Amino acid sequence: MRAAWRVAQVRAAEEALMKTLPGGALMQRAAAGLARRCAQTLPKVYGSRVLLLVGPGNNGGDALYAGAFLARRGAHVSALVLDPSRVHTGALAALRAAGGGVLSASGASSPGSFDLVVDGILGIGGRGGLREPVASRVADVAGALRGTPVIAVDVPSGVDADTGAVTGMAIHADITVTFGALKPGLLVGAGAVHSGLVELVDIGLTPFLAGDPACYVPDASDVAAWWPRPAADDNKYSRGVVGVASGSDEYPGAAVLSVAGALAGPAGLVRYAGGAASLVRAQHPPVIATDRVADAGRVQAWTCGSGLGTDERAYTELRTVLGAPVPACLDASALTLLVDARMADWLRDRDAPTVVTPHDGEFQRLAGGAPGDDRITAAVHLAERMDCVVLLKGNRTIVASPDGRVYVNPTGTPALATGGTGDVLAGLLGSLLAAGLPAEQAAIAAAFTHGLAGRLAAATGPVTAADVATHLREAVSTLHH
Repeated sequence: MRAAWRVAQVRAAEEALMKTLPGGALMQRAAAGLARRCAQTLPKVYGSRVLLLVGPGNNGGDALYAGAFLARRGAHVSALVLDPSRVHTGALAALRAAGGGVLSASGASSPGSFDLVVDGILGIGGRGGLREPVASRVADVAGALRGTPVIAVDVPSGVDADTGAVTGMAIHADITVTFGALKPGLLVGAGAVHSGLVELVDIGLTPFLAGDPACYVPDASDVAAWWPRPAADDNKYSRGVVGVASGSDEYPGAAVLSVAGALAGPAGLVRYAGGAASLVRAQHPPVIATDRVADAGRVQAWTCGSGLGTDERAYTELRTVLGAPVPACLDASALTLLVDARMADWLRDRDAPTVVTPHDGEFQRLAGGAPGDDRITAAVHLAERMDCVVLLKGNRTIVASPDGRVYVNPTGTPALATGGTGDVLAGLLGSLLAAGLPAEQAAIAAAFTHGLAGRLAAATGPVTAADVATHLREAVSTLHH
């Protein structure tokens, strides 16, 4: 599992590392890694045209030294120095010595055609969007070079490296080459969208990083290691029984989808309780279906809320779920009902683990405000306040636990932004809880696998929630192989 670190932690580690190295060695390491990725991106290095967008300080220095590496291999490298008074003079001299050129930063003329653009304007210390007159000049260049691949140095300029906030003009990178440690702003929110493919270059920083990471990024091996697998002496009950309280006369499809998600998980049996019992029986013959939670029988975990509605019947069903001494995943209508003051004591008095799965609108109702630009901190605060694991949905779903640990799911896809996919996720998450996974791991594993299923479904055309449910088994198989 990878970790991401905040800017202050990275800065402190860089200072500690530089004390052990000759002057300039750290920048040379970073520039060499950047140049290597640039060379891999170009169809060929010799004869290619590379434009460096150079800002002040070390970020611009990294770009210039990387440009010098490429120029020595025969690339035609031009630097657009946006603030000549603050340019890294040693790096600029190295570029010129290697045969690179410098373009004027003034005027609105097109810089010409290029095969690659390297964004070295602002580094991890930048806050806010690009400011004038740099913003206008960069906009001109971006317009003239539309379609040209862009590699960002450490972080796309205009992206907050700690939060992922984009509050003004920012570079859209196809690839971000980041040095020493992942930064949370590359992984969440608008920052993740602007960062494209993120590649980490090892510059020797890891032993010097101190404190707790800002967040963790699981990979397939982590999820596969957690995933419950049946033992030789297991039966359907010992593998875990998940109860699904979802759907209603108005939203029967939510029941079908959430049960489909539960069936794809590791639990041995699914019990359904709700107003769509007849439809669930017809669509999913292995499921034991009843009309009420109170009649469902014994379960090891509950998923509750998808399409449940907010009437008095739904309130009674949620209260029964919260009163059960087993883990619970609360989704959709259940989150709306939680805002009702009558539910406060039921949630507060629970001893069993609880996972809530809000999208941004539901988060706003639960927290009293939108997640805002710093989605990681917002998710942690809600988890602490509710004493629940929070799975904040989005293109990069965030899982936050009450003790402050945060995970960012790397498998999300915009294809999942369609009705009903959250119902599938909730069912899968409940199955993982019933099979015995701790709430935090169940939430991460469900989000990761759900994201994989979304990607698999998107590979064949437009995605529906039913497509995602269909591809869950393939996604689980992918994890194990």
